[in-house]
Amino acid sequence: MEDCAIFLCDRTGVAAEPWAEAGIECFCVDVQHSIRRPRREGSINFVWGDVRSWTPPQGYRPVFVGAWPPCTHVSGSGARDHATKRGLMLRDALEIFEACRQAIAWSGAPGFLENPVGYFSTVPHIGKPAHYFHPSDYTGWCADDHYTKKTCIWPMNGFVMPEKFTAPHLADVPPDDRIHKASPTSDRGDIRSASPRGFCRAVFNANAPARYREKKAA
Repeated sequence: MEDCAIFLCDRTGVAAEPWAEAGIECFCVDVQHSIRRPRREGSINFVWGDVRSWTPPQGYRPVFVGAWPPCTHVSGSGARDHATKRGLMLRDALEIFEACRQAIAWSGAPGFLENPVGYFSTVPHIGKPAHYFHPSDYTGWCADDHYTKKTCIWPMNGFVMPEKFTAPHLADVPPDDRIHKASPTSDRGDIRSASPRGFCRAVFNANAPARYREKKAA
């Protein structure tokens, strides 16, 4: 069995980068990837898949599973539209969230679900997130992430929330609010949901098996 890391509802592959750099086979699963032409960059496989039905290829053992279920219909920023969208779109969002949660539970590997502040934390069987963070909390890993976006983390299977690590030269500099000011273009949702690189590298450092952390540091 070969180790792998799985990233659900992941279009960009940013979260997979540190795992791939350590030599771990990575699968980024999203319906925005080509259904006919799977793409591979290094050790990162960008594969089409609906998380409600996708299964990983045989011969792999997950060592980590991260999930970024779509937040368009449940985020706090879109609350004013909930009454207009009604229940069907909410149902779709809940189905995808639940599918991600089941996948992480099945894997047995450390993992988490991520979403901005919104509806999910009010659902009784989901409950409030265990952790919150802003990308600016991890500028020690990536100085470009000096911006705010309050984000929820639901950990599973022993996931370790990484300690905050702010770049010294940014400690007294207020982070910007680029996410809230993103232009209302067709790709605004993708821009707002892009994973912050610093947090993703901190997650790897806190949760990857020691043999991979040591290999990457060498």
